[in-house]
Amino acid sequence: MLLLTIGEVEQYDSEKNEFIPPHPFTLKLEHSLLSISKWEAIWKKPFLHMRDEKTGEDTKTKEQTMSYVKCMTLNQNVPDDIYDLIGPYDMRKINDYINQEQTATWFTEPKGKNGDRTIVTSELIYYWLVAHQIPWEAQKWHLSRLYTLIQICNIKSDTKKKMSKTDLMSRNRNLNAARRAANQSKG
Repeated sequence: MLLLTIGEVEQYDSEKNEFIPPHPFTLKLEHSLLSISKWEAIWKKPFLHMRDEKTGEDTKTKEQTMSYVKCMTLNQNVPDDIYDLIGPYDMRKINDYINQEQTATWFTEPKGKNGDRTIVTSELIYYWLVAHQIPWEAQKWHLSRLYTLIQICNIKSDTKKKMSKTDLMSRNRNLNAARRAANQSKG
């Protein structure tokens, strides 16, 4: 969870020609499957695939980005004017938090090694939760932790292990011998 205190700096209201005293407010933010699911319900777009294919840059509008910050918010009944106080420095902190790897697990194979172009939406991730019998509480975890768990489940449940050449030849010899014996043939 990211705790982001905003409104700590004195503001100036140019219309009233007066300074507004600091009014600090701490937002509790979580980048999670639940947050993404709320955002996708609002915008009807796949959150994780809103990137420029050439540059990899995020293509969300400022309005969509601020909407995601609101979806990430765990505090109840936050006034909209609080979000108006989020500045560029705060947005960098939020983006850094979103991009963090919050796990000690690492993999030797690169992600997406087979060039899979599947568009990942919140519903697909929920399917993975169900398929791997991952508890629903995991929808509130930081997304990098959840992805890591899903990858581990995929690796551990992968039954398509390649046989070594020796094992394959041994298996084939045994199958051929069994067939010869069943058919009473010599070859």
